[in-house]
Amino acid sequence: MELRQLRAFVSVGKELHFGHAAEQLHLSPATLSELIRRLETELGTPLFIRTTRRVELTSAGVELLARANAVLSQVDDAEHAVRAIADGNTGSVRLGITPPVAPVLAPHLIERFARDAPLVSVEVRRLWLPNLMSDLAAGKIDVAVTCGVIGAPDEVASRELCGERLLVGLRAEHRLAQQQQISLAELADDALGISSEQLFPAWVLTQRQALQAANVSPPTVELEDTDLAASRWGDQQDVDWVLLISSLSSGHTDTVIKPVAPTQQIPFNLHWISARARAPAVSRFVAAALAAGPPPGWFSPSS
Repeated sequence: MELRQLRAFVSVGKELHFGHAAEQLHLSPATLSELIRRLETELGTPLFIRTTRRVELTSAGVELLARANAVLSQVDDAEHAVRAIADGNTGSVRLGITPPVAPVLAPHLIERFARDAPLVSVEVRRLWLPNLMSDLAAGKIDVAVTCGVIGAPDEVASRELCGERLLVGLRAEHRLAQQQQISLAELADDALGISSEQLFPAWVLTQRQALQAANVSPPTVELEDTDLAASRWGDQQDVDWVLLISSLSSGHTDTVIKPVAPTQQIPFNLHWISARARAPAVSRFVAAALAAGPPPGWFSPSS
């Protein structure tokens, strides 16, 4: 029994007219009659009573019509579901992020993607940097977003998505607190509070890269605050200043925040494995992320 035979049978069963059914199916009457004849032969029973004036279903035909409708409905549903997956309209994406990505960039990318593919689910996994790339390589996540510049295996494709301006946080009584902008060189002799590398390896690496780019090596003190934003750094009297980005500065009510001059950007990068991105939903997410543009107040790549 073929699907083509069932579709032909259902059409005749509904129309009770071979000519009308043939027109709907875009078949010749002879082809339609042959399909029905072969089906009846395979089942070993007539499905229609044909006279010169009318066509009626036999009792076997009535039974088959109900079941054939159910079968074809399931087939149509299956075809629709498979096509939706193939087109990237449904499915899921496992997105791994380092903690600095969580406050602003991850919600921005997910919201933009949801406009384009509302039926694709995005599962966000917040991972420490050492686990992020290994999970990507092992296929435990589909896409990764990180801050800073990190090394990646050869099979991993990487692209800068956007950048966020580097800021410094000072005490209100700091000698530079009244300046509009601050050079990192002006803080080269002041104690920089920096997060624990074990707790926030991606953010620590990014800060060190920013200092290296500015050719500055200030004395550093590990922050006791175990929150990524380190909004309570001021309680630590041996710390003179901290490095920030705007997405991590909302809780700093007592911190004087100034932009770095000349302007420095913290880059945020997208990583994926091209072979695995052939999965339509993953491919669609990668394309949407690359086209999303930066969040408000952020910078486009290399701008």
